[in-house]
Parts: sequence; C-alpha cells; structure tokens
Amino acid sequence: MITFLDLSRYFERLEQTAKRLEMFTILAELFKQADPAEIAPLIYLTQGELLPSFRGLQIGMSEKLLIRAIALGAEREPADVTATFKQTGDLGKTAEALLDGKGRHLSVKAVYDELVRTAGISGEGSVEDKVAALAELLRRVSPAEARYIARVVMGKLRLGAGDATILEALSVAILGDRSGKAALERAYNLCSDLGVVGEQLLAGGLKGVEAIHARLGYPIRPALCERLPTTEEIIGKIGRCSVELKYDGLRLQIHRDGDTVEMFSRNLERMTAMFPEIAEAVTRSLGAERAILEGEALAVSETGELLPFQVTMQRKRKHGIAAMAKDVPLCFFAFDLLYLGGEDYTPKPYTERRAKLRALLKSDPVIELSRAIETDDPAELQRFFDEAVANGQEGIVAKRLDGPYTAGARNFNWIKLKRSYRGELTDTVDVVIVGYSAGRGQRAKFGVGTVLAAVYDDRSDLFKTVTKIGSGFSEEELRELKAKLDEITLDHKPARVDSLMEPDVWVEPRYVLTVMADEITRSQMHTCGKEEGIPGYAMRFPRTVGFIRADKRAEDATTVAEVIELFDQQKRVKVE
Repeated sequence: MITFLDLSRYFERLEQTAKRLEMFTILAELFKQADPAEIAPLIYLTQGELLPSFRGLQIGMSEKLLIRAIALGAEREPADVTATFKQTGDLGKTAEALLDGKGRHLSVKAVYDELVRTAGISGEGSVEDKVAALAELLRRVSPAEARYIARVVMGKLRLGAGDATILEALSVAILGDRSGKAALERAYNLCSDLGVVGEQLLAGGLKGVEAIHARLGYPIRPALCERLPTTEEIIGKIGRCSVELKYDGLRLQIHRDGDTVEMFSRNLERMTAMFPEIAEAVTRSLGAERAILEGEALAVSETGELLPFQVTMQRKRKHGIAAMAKDVPLCFFAFDLLYLGGEDYTPKPYTERRAKLRALLKSDPVIELSRAIETDDPAELQRFFDEAVANGQEGIVAKRLDGPYTAGARNFNWIKLKRSYRGELTDTVDVVIVGYSAGRGQRAKFGVGTVLAAVYDDRSDLFKTVTKIGSGFSEEELRELKAKLDEITLDHKPARVDSLMEPDVWVEPRYVLTVMADEITRSQMHTCGKEEGIPGYAMRFPRTVGFIRADKRAEDATTVAEVIELFDQQKRVKVE
C-alpha cells in the first residue's frame, strides 16, 4: 500500500526537477511500488486529475470555496486563510502553513476515493456539502499532504509529466525496460485513458495491454496527416487514393450506444451538450445502434454556405446553447468509421471503412458523408484541390486506399495539401507557448512583449523552441493572454522544455497558437532539430493567425519532424 504521504514526497521530487530523465526515473520508481488497485489513481493524481478529462469529472470548487474548506479544516477564519494566501500566492502552500494535523497514514486509494466522492456530490446544498467533505479530508492529513490535495482540487498540480513519459515509466516499472512502450502507446491511443492502460499492464502484462481495443465511451486519439507540397508527390507516394475535402471546422468523434450519443473534440474534451442538433441527427440517420464515427462540424448559413472556423467556434460554449444553435446551425461531415457493433474497425482498410460508413448514413440535412473523389491523376487531384480552396476550405486530404486508421499517429496513410508551396513557408505551424518576456515600451501595459514558442518532439517527449512571437496579437488578446499565462507560471524551466533561451517568465506548456512566417531558417539559438555541431530551425518573421487553439493540446502542436520537412520542401520546390 502506498500512502498519500509517500505520494506527496514523490510529488515534491517531481516538482523540484527540471530534467525530463529525472522525472521519468522518479515516476518509474513510484509505479514499481503500485498494485493493480492503486495504479490508476496514482496516474490520474500525477496528471492532476481525478479521471481523464473526457470523463468530465471535476471537483468544481472555486478559489473562494477552497479557502472556506481550508478555514473550516484549520479552524481559522476565512480572512486568515486569505491573508496567508496573499503572502504565498499558492493555496497549496497556504493549506500546508495553516493545517497542523499529524496525518493518519491514509492510503492513496483512500484519499483518491474521497476526492471522487466529493466531486460527485450534487443537488441542493451540494456546495456546502463539498466544502465540509474537503475540510474533513484536510483534517485527516498532514500539512505536506494538504499542499497537494489543495493543488489537485484547484487543478494546479502542474508536475509536467507528459503522457509519453508516463507510458515509458510504466514500461520500465512493470516490465523492467522500455520494450513495452510501443504496445502501451497503441493501447493508449485507442482508449485515451492512462489509468486503464496501467491497470491492464499490472493485471495481465503485455497480453492484457494488447487486449485493449476501441470501445464506446472512450475517445480514440485522432489519426494525423503528413504533408507533401505537390499533387505529383502525393500520387508518387501512395498511388491511387481517395481525396477528401479538408474542412475548416471542428473535428469531432461521435460515439453512439443506442439512444446515448457522446461527442469528443480532437483534444478529447466532451462536447455532447454543445451540439444537440448533431446528437439528434445521429439517432435518426445512423443505421447502427453501436458505432463510432469521425468527421468535421461546420457552421452553415441559411443558404447552406459553409462558414469560417471562427464562426463554428462560437458554438463551443457552456451557456446559451439553444439560442446559439438557432443562430449558428451546424452540419456534420462524416469521414471515417472506427467501431461498429462491438468490432474495432481501426485495423480495417480505408476503402472498407468508407464503404460501410456510406451504407450506414441515411439522407439527413445535418449529417452527410464528406465529399471525396478517387484518383491516380495528379492533374485531377490538383483540380479538386483548387476547387476546395476556391470554396473556402483548407485544402484536401489524400488517403491510402488500403491504409488502416492509425490512432494517435502521423504517417503517409493520410497526406494533407493545404495550399501550393512556392519556395517560402505558406503553411501554418502550430506552436506551444513555453515562456514570455515582460512587455516594454507600448507593450509594458499588457505585461507581455514576446512569447517563446516551441514545437513538439514526439520521440523525446520534449518541447523544443522554434521562435519568439510578438506580432499578430490584438490589445484585447494580449490582455487575455497575460491572464491565462498568469495561471500557469512556473518558477523554473519546465522539465519537458528544451531551450537555450531564458524568458522572463516560464509557463507550463499548455496553450497552442497557430503561426504564419515568411520561411523556416537554420538557427543556433533554437533547439528544434538542433544536434551536436548542427544548428536548429527557426521561423523567420512569425505572426499569429487567430488566437489560442482551444481544440488542441500541447502535444497536438506541429512536430520537430514536420518543421524539418517544411524546411526541405522550401528548398526543393522552385518558385514559378
């Protein structure tokens, strides 16, 4: 049995490290001690969660309510807690300073179960009941334990352990080496639940992990596209292929289990309640009781015209849903079938998945099959692409006819062409903010001058810097950006950030920006693609396009390999 005090000590070690390898070693040491009943709670708590985000379980306590719970647990006045909080700037440290319990050696499972129970309290008087329940838990733990309980409750644990690091640590802890990482990643990509993967590994070894397949209620991590710059290269790479429109909308995965319909965004956020017209359309037009399909939701005008992404994103809200659904109706363009009637369809070839999806969809004004052609002619592909761009879409996605659905992976089964390349960077890059400089001159009033941005290295699970951005933000966006970044500041470089630069303020890698630049160049100052004696890559004259991408996680950012490929495409495509 692992006590919560033991876990708190591991958290403290993780908090103090600025090196990803040290973090990995600490996690492997922790997981090695776990039994099957403990491993999922250990993983979730290490991520600062009670359950994966797609399960939608949150304690739902504000800063003010946590202050009341600490006051009740410490038998102090809320004003005393607030005064201490003003000094510490951290409700975790505040709880630690004011609570003086000796602790009762509660297990991780006992603390976790109590937090889950508290989160589930609902109905009349639930706020007071939650405060009382949390106060009682805080009375039963030591000050060090109270620090981390408070941070979990506030969603501010921020240990920085990424999914890939946790999977690798599980492999070493349970199997003795990294040999199981690929199998663990495959399973995680199909269920999106690290706790389930950990439980299966401890209970059944690699065979248990290999038994994990697509299932209803567990979002499958989306398949991703590679890039190529010309239609000739696409046909040369995959031959005859299906070419679909790349809609400029909100990617959704829909799970139907009878009359129950759930929807998840590409970053695994539960979005069912936001799009009632799509849920209703699924139940009336999908000829299958149990299925998972994927597609893009787009706002449409009264005349049926597809509207820009910014209009579609107005539908992403928690309040005023019915009114907005009337003002901004959606159409869902289905493009893949991932599960049907108890069978995992992801290993099946694209042609079989597409044909079955076509057969299942009945005519409906809200849901239709995505538009596609099949061709091995670069000229025909180019005409289809030009038409797509002319009609306001992002471009096209060419799909290998015999390709399986590779959950969570980027490969040449799917190839996107967003626009023609002409020797300079004309595609966008998604970057993650890892730090920022305080504003100077006109920017001083906003508190943000430039942001240090990175791309994701999926091989090392590190974020590597690629640019500093100061252009493209409106004054309103700068104010909002500062407020958001203030919530995730760190007093040291994050363990998963590889940077030669030192910003004024480090932040947890969380927020993704879409960036346009004139070109990608070689740079000694940035770590993207940098190796011993070889310079890295940087973006020249970057500027933001839109604001924070709420539909993407940090790990969904452009990868180092993609940046290098974009650089190579610049060199080999001649200016006409």
